[in-house]
Amino acid sequence: MQVFKFGGASVKDADAVKNVTTIVQSFATKKLVIIVSAMGKTTNKLEAIIAACANQNKSLFDQHFKELDDYHNQIVEQLFPEKNEMLNLQLHNYFSEINRMFMQYKSLEHNVFYDKMVAYGELLSTRIVEAHLEKSGVKSAWLDASKVVITNDKFRAATVDMSLTETKIQEACTVAFRMYNIIVTQGFIGSNMKGSTTTLGREGSDYSGAIFAYCLNGESLTIWKDVEGMYNADPKKFPNAQKLDAISYKDAIELSYYGASVIHPKTIQPLQNKEIPLYVKSFLDPSLPGTAIKKDAFNTKPCYIIKDKQVLVSLSTKNFSFIAEKNLAEIFNKYDQLDMKINIMQNSAVNFSALFDEKQFQESEVLEAFQSSYAVRYNENVELITIRHYNSAIIDELTAGREILLEQRTRETVRFVVR
Repeated sequence: MQVFKFGGASVKDADAVKNVTTIVQSFATKKLVIIVSAMGKTTNKLEAIIAACANQNKSLFDQHFKELDDYHNQIVEQLFPEKNEMLNLQLHNYFSEINRMFMQYKSLEHNVFYDKMVAYGELLSTRIVEAHLEKSGVKSAWLDASKVVITNDKFRAATVDMSLTETKIQEACTVAFRMYNIIVTQGFIGSNMKGSTTTLGREGSDYSGAIFAYCLNGESLTIWKDVEGMYNADPKKFPNAQKLDAISYKDAIELSYYGASVIHPKTIQPLQNKEIPLYVKSFLDPSLPGTAIKKDAFNTKPCYIIKDKQVLVSLSTKNFSFIAEKNLAEIFNKYDQLDMKINIMQNSAVNFSALFDEKQFQESEVLEAFQSSYAVRYNENVELITIRHYNSAIIDELTAGREILLEQRTRETVRFVVR
């Protein structure tokens, strides 16, 4: 049994859905679980709808709602010119539920409402993909992921109960596989113990793929992208970037943690735990070998990641007392309360520095949290350069002409904050 994950770009329009069907058809004799994301930029549109609900702006809600409805209906009309009454009814019901949610906003906590609303993107896409597979002669079962992926109550970034989820997924898929080789389900979504819809964080569909592969002891997980595989750098920024044929689980999880956008950071752990290989392949040309991520893979090419729009915040004790364990506990706790994720940190005797994405940094909130005990300084519009398997040549190339504000180095990885 294999697990395939198709992201939003792979189902962004009718031709893309047809392409997914063609890929699946070539594997249709095998048991497959297909994880599908929301189509194109649907999640962004649903977030705009949520914002309109929060502001109780009905005219803006109606505008975004119509655009979302038209977008999906156009895809359906192109895929099913003869009409598919069952699919049309399913989509009509979903859109009716979305429309009614405008009036429900005030009765739900914002993050609860967010997860319930944004999950419709995956529900819509999987219904359409499953219907097109059926039309093309590929019999498949549709599975509601929220019924089998069980999480805690942290809406928008839920933690999965892997033990209970494993039981639920095995039960549901065992029944489905008795009649079908193909199961179509959603990425990104689950539910808590009370049955309320939760999500696993933006780009969480990769993680969903890993969850299903882990729970079903899958042969492999394949993530289908619009690139040929993983590269040692972002090919959009570095035209000379090289594709990686194979890398280890350790390299993959380090690179994803440092900001490589191809793989969701949580994806690797469950696969590594059961030594399930992960393949990153191109849905534009499925014949290409892609990148393999597995136990014994070996790579020595320097891999580098650039994160821009960063803010370096430095806290210094006002009385020149040491930054000790008690201070660190206080600092970490306050950053956690502010929901600020640290990208790199470093401390000296009287100073603690931490780097954040610019969008997380709110000057007034940081000053309110820390200025009573610490002198607060910050540098905006800096960059974080991470180089794994570094050498002096690549360091010189990437830091030339830059002021280095902070540097960290281990045997395998070097990181610089520069401006």
